[in-house]
Amino acid sequence: QVQLVESGGGLVQAGGSLRLSCAGSGRTASSRTMGWFRQAPGKEREVVTAINWSGGSTYYADSVEGRFTISRDNAKNTIYLQMNSLKPEDTAVYYCAAAESSWAITLVRYFGWWGYWGQGTQVTVSS
Repeated sequence: QVQLVESGGGLVQAGGSLRLSCAGSGRTASSRTMGWFRQAPGKEREVVTAINWSGGSTYYADSVEGRFTISRDNAKNTIYLQMNSLKPEDTAVYYCAAAESSWAITLVRYFGWWGYWGQGTQVTVSS
């Protein structure tokens, strides 16, 4: 089992920045592909970004490319999501996820591919 705990959400004005953290614990947390999803009210959960175990491979949704950056510190079993130039449409609950399988860039966008989820943290961007 892998446990994931997100933190760092909050309220920010458009154009501002936030950094989310996700602390993992449990079986081989530091060696897993990790990612961030988000879910806005009335919408499906969608992938934001993902990173492989070493940090050498990443994936970004088109909507956040160039504004968001994912990183990880395996010594701390923690991944981060630096969000810059935030827009009102970034408002959502952000979820951390850990995969059961090895990195697969063609699969990371699919909700069902991921094995473990955090409880989510709210990000609200005001206009």
